Amino acid sequence: MSRARPVRPITAVSIAASDSGGGAGIQADLLTFAAHSVYGATVVVAGTAQNTHGVFSIESFSPRFVSRQIDAVFSDLAPAAVKIGMLWSAGTVRTVARGLRRFRAQNVVLDPVLVSSSGAILLSSTGLRALRRDLLPLADLVTPNRDEAAALSGVGIRTERDVRRAARRIGELGARAVLVTGGDAPGDRVRDLLWNGRAFRTFEHRRIATGATHGSGCSLSAAVAANLARGDDLETSVSRAIRYVTRSIARGVFPGSGAGVPVRFPGSLTPRNRTGSPATSTRPPQSRTGRRRARPRDRDRGSSPSP
Repeated sequence: MSRARPVRPITAVSIAASDSGGGAGIQADLLTFAAHSVYGATVVVAGTAQNTHGVFSIESFSPRFVSRQIDAVFSDLAPAAVKIGMLWSAGTVRTVARGLRRFRAQNVVLDPVLVSSSGAILLSSTGLRALRRDLLPLADLVTPNRDEAAALSGVGIRTERDVRRAARRIGELGARAVLVTGGDAPGDRVRDLLWNGRAFRTFEHRRIATGATHGSGCSLSAAVAANLARGDDLETSVSRAIRYVTRSIARGVFPGSGAGVPVRFPGSLTPRNRTGSPATSTRPPQSRTGRRRARPRDRDRGSSPSP
């Protein structure tokens, strides 16, 4: 009897919080990894009581337990890339930084989640200082929106020149590259700015106003990590990730009565009409009272995607 040869998949790990509503956090990351044919592992730092309307409660795990998860994943699975999302506390930030150094993690993509789409604070001021000091120097790419870039850099952002100044400053703090996303800026066009430590590159695209943007920043950073794990260079990884998120937002769905979410696994969540063919809509579904469901503001990508 012949035995199949073991297959070792390309692996990436998400270090982030769980979203009980499935729209963001590790749930979004795992779907994004799968869409890129990358095996996904997780280090869960906290759990959120969350749905399409917002975050209602957060419970964090101890830094000791987070450290044990890092040891378990990295000692066995040897991830080819790391996506870091919400970390919640300074203690967790320092624990994650120690783990990344201990295992000499590669292709580290840091999404500096500071505030949720609904306005909940997701990282303390001491956590932000720890992130700047301990994690930025370990990041191969940081993916802030404009508000997050301002908080990380200390640069007030009003113009495109300010965006460039902020990106350079984040690079000076240790990050090898910085992608400042433009979904939270006004206008019909979205401009995402990549600073690779030597030069700038702008990715410009039209804004897609489906409202299905909850967790799109998570998907963007996870897609970049997946592409890096598969061997793409930085600019190719970013470009492909932007295209992927744009398509995902364009095909977005509304699983609850609040914010919509991108379809990370193309076709897997597309509603079907009675004939069995795809039935999609850019409008949020109607509530039982006949009133249109609200579209909360998205924390990172806005109603904008990218590619």
